[in-house]
Amino acid sequence: MKTIISAFLFGFVIFICGCDPSIKPARGLEDEIYVVADSIEFEELKTTLETTFEKLIYTPQPEKLFTLIRIPVNDIEKHRNKKNIIIIAPLNSSSTTSQFIKAIVDSAARMKLIENDEFFIKKYDLWAKGQLVMVLTAQDMQELEFNILKDKDDLLYTFQKISDQRLYSSLYNPTYEQENIEGKLLKDYGWIIYVQADFQLASNKPEDNFVWLRRSPNSDMERWIFVHWIENASPQLLNADSIKAIRNRITQKYYRTSDDSAYVVIAQDYYTTSEVNFKEKYAIFTQGLWDLNIKGMGGPFINYTFYDEKSKRLYMIDGSVFAPKYYKRNLIHQMDVTLQSFMLEDELSKDRREDLLDAVDD
Repeated sequence: MKTIISAFLFGFVIFICGCDPSIKPARGLEDEIYVVADSIEFEELKTTLETTFEKLIYTPQPEKLFTLIRIPVNDIEKHRNKKNIIIIAPLNSSSTTSQFIKAIVDSAARMKLIENDEFFIKKYDLWAKGQLVMVLTAQDMQELEFNILKDKDDLLYTFQKISDQRLYSSLYNPTYEQENIEGKLLKDYGWIIYVQADFQLASNKPEDNFVWLRRSPNSDMERWIFVHWIENASPQLLNADSIKAIRNRITQKYYRTSDDSAYVVIAQDYYTTSEVNFKEKYAIFTQGLWDLNIKGMGGPFINYTFYDEKSKRLYMIDGSVFAPKYYKRNLIHQMDVTLQSFMLEDELSKDRREDLLDAVDD
């Protein structure tokens, strides 16, 4: 045990003083969290941790947002380059993980955790670039379990946020960006969204304030994005019922089968809404399943709707996935990150605006 602790004392110095800029990128799957814990303590905390991090989404099959993988302390060296790591144990335990935490978290930090009713320490880029390492601890097991459940939404969001940032870095490559389409949208409508090289502008209907971007049409892995806005809108439209009605109206008109016999609607099951911050704007985030009105096909969708006070527009930014042969958790995650690239003209720098408008004329 002393050898293990000594090997990572240097890592803790980095934890306090900063990270080595030459470290390599974190590796592994986005939806895996490695949990450093003793086997008995992990079993005690397993239900709590699964409730917090292995939240189910329906695509329509149930899929976990994250999968937890327990490793003992003596295996941490093998996995120190993973993207997501949790080190967890109560302080009053004699377990090896508890001793490890006491070795890397000094007495002042432990006192701060106790006095300020805090129970976690997070560090980015500790042993790998783009990595999140989180230490979860408390005086005893009961307090630790209580605190995790109390703050489970914040803990999950922390891992989701760093995952978004990593995916953002991998998706947004200027080499594969269609600036000509982005510039056209900016010029005509006053907003942009990142358009990857394999997306096409499938429909552009200024009379309906509707733009549809489509990837891999007529394949077994399609992705659709639409942006719709309502001019001179009332902020009162920003509610779950109105959003559902607006989306169904739009998809009934534009998301139709090739023979025009059926159209997309929101499925009744697994439909959820929540209030979120979208680029410093109050927004409603909607997540659920889309279906055909005659059944037969479907998949997951996500939607951000917000009201822009300056333009008096209600914006709806929506992404759908159709991939019946594949797990769709990572696909809908990619869609979410793409939707978050949406920006209004006044949110762009002058140079960025000029570059995009120049691309229209090229």
